[in-house]
Amino acid sequence: ARRPAVPQAGQPPGTVGATDARDSRDAPGVDLCAAAALAERGRAHVWDVDLRGEAATAFALRIDGRVVAYVNRCVHVAAEMDWNPGEFLDRAGQTIICSLHGATYDPARGRCIGGPCGGGALEAIDVREESGRVRWYPRLDIRPVVVRPEAHPHP
Repeated sequence: ARRPAVPQAGQPPGTVGATDARDSRDAPGVDLCAAAALAERGRAHVWDVDLRGEAATAFALRIDGRVVAYVNRCVHVAAEMDWNPGEFLDRAGQTIICSLHGATYDPARGRCIGGPCGGGALEAIDVREESGRVRWYPRLDIRPVVVRPEAHPHP
């Protein structure tokens, strides 16, 4: 279930927003994927998140040897940006480009560099490579999706 999110302007990847009640380093990390699964400027790893109580997705990419991650929501219109599942970069692998209206972002910092995103920035998510794995460090406003068991009526 993929659905359409927005950062502190200019917030660099791996930082915690000013609205967070705690530093993400205090929380246990969530295993996302093998670090080797993220090729340089290749297909992203996409996963579901709870964004301030709303269903959304996030994505992680390897850019210049470093893993970066963002909420999958364009600053211009709160819609998912990937052209196809996990495909966010232009053909040259130089910019993240929104499939809806063509807003472009610097993949290393998430900042708008062209199109209708008005100088904003993608909302960065704290991810780190640890022991050959990519781990996500949730914060209070961007959390793992909680799957609740369905209530089964008793006969």
